Amino acid sequence: MSDIEKERSQRESTPAHEVSVSSQEKGVRPNGLRGWYQHPVVQVCMLGFVAFMGPGLFNALNGLGGGGRVDQKTSANGNAALYATFSVAAFFGGSINNVLGPRLTLLLGSSGYSLYIGSYLATNLHDNAGWFIIFAGAILGICAGLLWTAQGSLMLAYPTEQDKGTYIAIFWAIFNLGGVVGGAVAFGQNYHSTGNAVGTSTYIAFLVLTCIGVLIPMLMTDPRKMYRSDGSKVTSPRHPSWKTEIYSLYLALRTDPAILLLFPLFLASNWFYTWQFNGYNFALFDIRTRALNSFIYWTSQIFGSLAMGQLLDLRFFTRRQRAFLGWGVLLVMVMVVHGWAYHYQKSYTRATVADRNFHKMDWTDKGFAAYIWLYIFFAFLDSMWQTAAYWMMGAMSNDPAKLAIFTGFYKGIQSAGAAGAWRADATEYGFLSFSFTYSIDADYNGSDRIPYINLFASTWALCAAGLIFALPMLYTRVKDHTDLEDEV
Repeated sequence: MSDIEKERSQRESTPAHEVSVSSQEKGVRPNGLRGWYQHPVVQVCMLGFVAFMGPGLFNALNGLGGGGRVDQKTSANGNAALYATFSVAAFFGGSINNVLGPRLTLLLGSSGYSLYIGSYLATNLHDNAGWFIIFAGAILGICAGLLWTAQGSLMLAYPTEQDKGTYIAIFWAIFNLGGVVGGAVAFGQNYHSTGNAVGTSTYIAFLVLTCIGVLIPMLMTDPRKMYRSDGSKVTSPRHPSWKTEIYSLYLALRTDPAILLLFPLFLASNWFYTWQFNGYNFALFDIRTRALNSFIYWTSQIFGSLAMGQLLDLRFFTRRQRAFLGWGVLLVMVMVVHGWAYHYQKSYTRATVADRNFHKMDWTDKGFAAYIWLYIFFAFLDSMWQTAAYWMMGAMSNDPAKLAIFTGFYKGIQSAGAAGAWRADATEYGFLSFSFTYSIDADYNGSDRIPYINLFASTWALCAAGLIFALPMLYTRVKDHTDLEDEV
């Protein structure tokens, strides 16, 4: 029993309803069709399809740059509202998940994506409904906080210690298929478009798919009936009061402060989307090429997550060795990819992009191949970063209650960073941006928005800082096996 559960038992007269997965209680897995359906891999695949139909399609829409709209600023403000509420909801998401249960939490979480897609459809039909995107974004932030916390708890609790990287990669691959399908739909429906925004039919197709995704959580097996592949029982503890659950947030930080060293890495993990989607894809390409880029981006993420998952599960290295190997690969990717991107970023500004004579690149243009290869490597880096972040948390604990809290921290801080980045992209010049901007970007007099180079520089710096801070955690907390006494 972990210290979190011990403390809860001391604070509550009613004992925990279930034992933690860390107790390694053995059982017999069912046979036949039921056994196949309740296999952890099948359940993680279903979890992946929940993300496919919700966050995956959201990513496809966001990956178009400006949500597929001409008005980039409204989309950026909607994302800022989304991630602001997301950061709060995710912080308490672990406690909510432990009380409501993962399936109900997933159901509530997936419902917000239909509303958000519907807001883009509404604004495509009514020009004065831009406020609806911001409102729907705020609601989706709450829902997404619940969905991702429940997802993280199940994804990290179902596999054995030796298979966590593989399970994370399977989930991430299926999740990113949502972006692939969404990007393919957007590209197909806008192939002949000469405008700078997607059509109404694209939003309708996305809306139908997200509505279907709401039903999937109720088809999943109750986690209390699940056994891992080695026969150990997977059970999510149920606790008697919200007070105990909220206290567990403080307890997780007090008993395992090493998680604080991952906070900068969490902060960077969604920050880079703003520059990639708006500062690169939206800025440089026409609508049909943006749709093609989105399709290729999310397709590439599948391979990036699978590669990192396999790397982190290599049997001929110890778990500690794999931790440092994964860290080194991320460091090389961050430096190489951002150095490559800087070569392009220094050649354009907001002012030059806003000029009527600026040519938006098409996929048939000469030189496009080099630009799309950079986008592919950004996709690799993104999926490898997320996979490694989940693996690091999973290496710290096997306790599903603690993992739910860690995942809540991850998604909360990640979303706070995303909210700041999207808001910065939508904000006109102010005191916070002046001194840094004036010294490094020549477009100060040509634009009232924070320059692209600033967003790019902050992205590079945060990624590097996240890896630097994570290194001491890997050194002190990652062992070759997590025993009961390691559940600090």
